Amino acid sequence: MNASPHKVTIKKYANRRLYDTESSTYVTLDRLAQMIREGRDFVVVDAKTGEDITHQALTQIIVEEEARGGATMLPASFLRQLIALYGNSMQTMVPGYLDAAMQSFSKNQAAFKDAFGTNLFADMAKRQMALFEKGAKAFTGAAAAPARAAEPAQPKDDVAALKAELDALRAKVDKLGS
Repeated sequence: MNASPHKVTIKKYANRRLYDTESSTYVTLDRLAQMIREGRDFVVVDAKTGEDITHQALTQIIVEEEARGGATMLPASFLRQLIALYGNSMQTMVPGYLDAAMQSFSKNQAAFKDAFGTNLFADMAKRQMALFEKGAKAFTGAAAAPARAAEPAQPKDDVAALKAELDALRAKVDKLGS
């Protein structure tokens, strides 16, 4: 994520409304989440006191994302362990550890994208679907008689190509792991 050098100031008013001082508009937590995904940096301040409440706003974004009913990113066991650390002597070490772990995760994710490309799984799915469709046509007899005679060579070629691609992917994963 490439954060811009300029931090946008978001003011939070007593009525819970968030005001983007850069665009001079009211924004939602969804908009703040979108800004994060775009790599935009911001600080949220209490409009009355000037206190930095960015942490609370970010926590609220996470709570709302988790409550949407889709797939959650924070398993209950992780949340329980995190809550148990509050008040513990290890509490002061947790933020640095979690930050370092997320930075490492992001670095590995970027390396994976560089090594395999962003459409790796989509490309593999398309190839698998094409093979499935060919097999279905052969099974149902949808192909013409002359084409059936030529088809047995094609799936073998596709399987060999997929095996070669899988071997290349394994080599890349092994290289990343070392």
